[in-house]
Amino acid sequence: MKQRARQDAIVRTLRRRGSTTLAALGEEVDASRSTVLRDLSALRDAGYVIHAEQGRGGGVSLDPSSVQTTARLSVAEVFALIMGVASMRAAGVMPFSSLADSGVTKIEKALPPDKLRELRRMLDRLYVGPLAPQVDISDLKEMVPELLPAFEAAFLGQRRLRFQYCDAKGAWTSREIEPQAMLVLPPLWYLVAWDPSRNDFRHFRADRISAPEVIETTRFRPRNVTFAAGVRPIRYA
Repeated sequence: MKQRARQDAIVRTLRRRGSTTLAALGEEVDASRSTVLRDLSALRDAGYVIHAEQGRGGGVSLDPSSVQTTARLSVAEVFALIMGVASMRAAGVMPFSSLADSGVTKIEKALPPDKLRELRRMLDRLYVGPLAPQVDISDLKEMVPELLPAFEAAFLGQRRLRFQYCDAKGAWTSREIEPQAMLVLPPLWYLVAWDPSRNDFRHFRADRISAPEVIETTRFRPRNVTFAAGVRPIRYA
C-alpha cells in the first residue's frame, strides 16, 4: 500500500473506531509498527490532531474536529467521486445514490474558481449513461488489474497508452492511442481515444484490453469528443 493511501486508511480507521491500538492499525494497513508511527507523525505535521497513550497497548485516537479543517480534496479526487456517483445513478440499482449526488454537488460548489475550471475541463471528458438493452454483454470478461493505474496515469498526465486489443471478432491488434475521454455505461466502460494511426477516434472496451503501458515520453493535446444524442458530459452545479 502506497504511503498516501496508507495514511488515508489510517485516518478512516481512526474516525470509524474512535480509538484503537498501534497493533490494530498495523494490521489494518498491513504495515509495521515503525511505519505506522511514521505515518502518524506525518499526519500530525499535516494538521491532524492525533492523541497517543503510552503503554503496552499503544492506544491512538483522532480529534474529529481536526479533520474538517485539514481535509482538502484534489481536483482529480473530486472528479473520481463525481464519476462514481454518476455511474451509480446510471446503473439505477444502488441505494443512497441521490444523497451521494447531493454531497458531491456541495463539494464542487466549495471549490475555488481555478480548481472549478480545472474540474470542468476534466468533466468535459467524462460521459456516463445507461447501457442500451440491445448491447450484448454475454462475453463480458474481467478487466486486467493493471489497466486502471495505467489508464489513470495516461488520462491525467495526457500521455499515450500502448496496449493489446481484442475486438468483437476475437482479432488481436497492437494499439498506441491518446486517451481523450471515458464512456461509462454500467457494467461496461470504454476508453475513448484518438488513434493517430487511423487519424480518428476509436472506442475500446476496457475488458478487451491487455498489457497496457504508459508511454512517458509522449504528450498529447485534448480533443473535442462528440457522441450520439442522449450521451452528454457530466455536469454538476
